[in-house]
Amino acid sequence: MTTPDRPLRLELSFEVPGPPEQVWDAIATANGMSGWFMPSDVEERAGGAVVFHMGETDSPGHITDWDPPRRIAYEEPDWASLVGQEGADVTPLATEFLVEAKAGGTCVVRVVSSAFGTGADWEREFFDDMERGWAPAFDTLRHYLVHFPGQKVTTMWVDAQVEMSPSDAWAALRTGLGAHELGPIEIRDLKGEVERIGAEELLVRLTEPVPGFLRFASYNMGDKTLLNVNGQVFSDDAPSFVERERPIWTEWLQSLGSKP
Repeated sequence: MTTPDRPLRLELSFEVPGPPEQVWDAIATANGMSGWFMPSDVEERAGGAVVFHMGETDSPGHITDWDPPRRIAYEEPDWASLVGQEGADVTPLATEFLVEAKAGGTCVVRVVSSAFGTGADWEREFFDDMERGWAPAFDTLRHYLVHFPGQKVTTMWVDAQVEMSPSDAWAALRTGLGAHELGPIEIRDLKGEVERIGAEELLVRLTEPVPGFLRFASYNMGDKTLLNVNGQVFSDDAPSFVERERPIWTEWLQSLGSKP
């Protein structure tokens, strides 16, 4: 049996708007995390449970340190299963957020993730993908803190696997949305602003008929590609909006894979 003794680590810092208490609410509560990251459950105490929901996949863990509004740390023991490596010889994925107040009403948030593995290629690829994903996630956090801090969120998570290359799937998704540049966009009866266009993901901030975010992304799954819509809506009408929109986006994503 191999021994998990190869260190895996990433450390990144981001400056975001808002005082420490507001930033803490965004990174250390269920409603806050769900408002910009992904649907989450958080028991707000040391030893409390955390669960990150990704469609039909969950990543459970527990809080190892709780020091509001400065530091939260948690561990996810089953992170290898997220990429099909169930039972791999790795230690739990440990993540901590550190919040430091800055002059001018901003904070620097430092995120550190670490584990020990055996040197397998998939381990390094997992950390590389995670590192690439934090920059757009924290950009969404910045938009959340500007427009929706502390507001009650209703989430929507839609996935579809398509038999296309990631580049073809991403091109089809952007063409289908008509998202070619930053600025105003209309998708059916939805209106908003394209706030970010990345290599394989983009962010739309909704303004009508409800305020919120729709984040679109494409993930390489080997011989297939996973397309995802991660939505956050901040409105009394949010539950009915999500109930209406979820099947529409599911069908739309699946249709991309059937087009010649």
